[in-house]
Amino acid sequence: MPLVVVITGPSGVGKGTLIAALRERVEGLRLSVSATTRAPRAGEVDGVDYFFMDRDRFAELVEQDAFVEHADYAGECYGTLRDELISDRSDRAVLLEIEVQGARQVREKLPEALQVFIAPPSAADLRRRLEGRGTDSPETIERRLEAAEDEMAAQDEFARVVVNDDLDRATAELEQIVRGALSETVESGR
Repeated sequence: MPLVVVITGPSGVGKGTLIAALRERVEGLRLSVSATTRAPRAGEVDGVDYFFMDRDRFAELVEQDAFVEHADYAGECYGTLRDELISDRSDRAVLLEIEVQGARQVREKLPEALQVFIAPPSAADLRRRLEGRGTDSPETIERRLEAAEDEMAAQDEFARVVVNDDLDRATAELEQIVRGALSETVESGR
């Protein structure tokens, strides 16, 4: 199995943007596609951005133990399917963009996984980012901000924390962390 890299942090902190920038800089990184019960946003494609499904199907997969992690977040279900971590390709690492509750589950099941918490410079900055996306209702934004308070309190659980205050700087820091873990993986023969 390739190195599993968990990228976590509050909604709106820039996880997806950082991952996209990281994948441009480091070869062999595959982004795991998560399953969700939320409706697709404009431009999102099933099987590419997420595996979109209804709650009944999601519950079936939970019952079948098909997820390595799953959680309710802001009123919707999200999860990483086990099959997404198994690769017959030459991926050096699989990136999981997940929330904190899911990251905790991955830590229990895959303690060797690299976990990186992405933090905003401030709560006010996070609010501006969520509102600026223009993709969520005011109610959804408030739910995400409430969840973010708990997530920010959990950042001390993570050995690696990257503050996303400047995209270039944060990407360089994340790249250094991932390249270091990849080097250790090669040296240890994993």
